[in-house]
Amino acid sequence: MNISFRTIAYWLCYIGYLYIIAPSAIKKIIQHSGMMQSMQSLGFDKTWTIAIGIAEIIGVLLVIAGLYKSQLRTLGILLLFPFAIGAFTTHMAHQEYYHFYNSLTMCFLSFILVCLDGRVKIDLSQIVKEVK
Repeated sequence: MNISFRTIAYWLCYIGYLYIIAPSAIKKIIQHSGMMQSMQSLGFDKTWTIAIGIAEIIGVLLVIAGLYKSQLRTLGILLLFPFAIGAFTTHMAHQEYYHFYNSLTMCFLSFILVCLDGRVKIDLSQIVKEVK
C-alpha cells in the first residue's frame, strides 16, 4: 500500500474539519448556554440557532457517511462551505476576532478537501487564458 503526502494531508484535513464543525453544531442543537448567547449577540434567535445546528449536523452526517460512500463526503463539505463563509463574515462584521479563527479554518479546509478530492476536477485553463 502506497500512502502519499496528498492522502495524509487529505485525511488530516478531514479529521480537523470534523473536529471543528461537529461540536459547534451539537452545541447549537442542545442549546448550550454559551453558544446560545453568542448566536443571540449575532442576531440569531433560538429557532434560527437550532435550524443552523440541524443543517450543520446534516452536513456532518454526510461527511461521516462519506467514509462509506465518498460522494456523500463531497456533498457534505459543499453543504457546510456556505456556513463556514457565513460564520467567518458574521464574526468579522461584529468584530469578534477571537471567534473567527475556527470559521476561517473551516473555509480553508473546505477548499482544500474539495481540491484534494480526486473526483472533483477544477479546470482553470480558460481563466488563465483570459488573464494573459
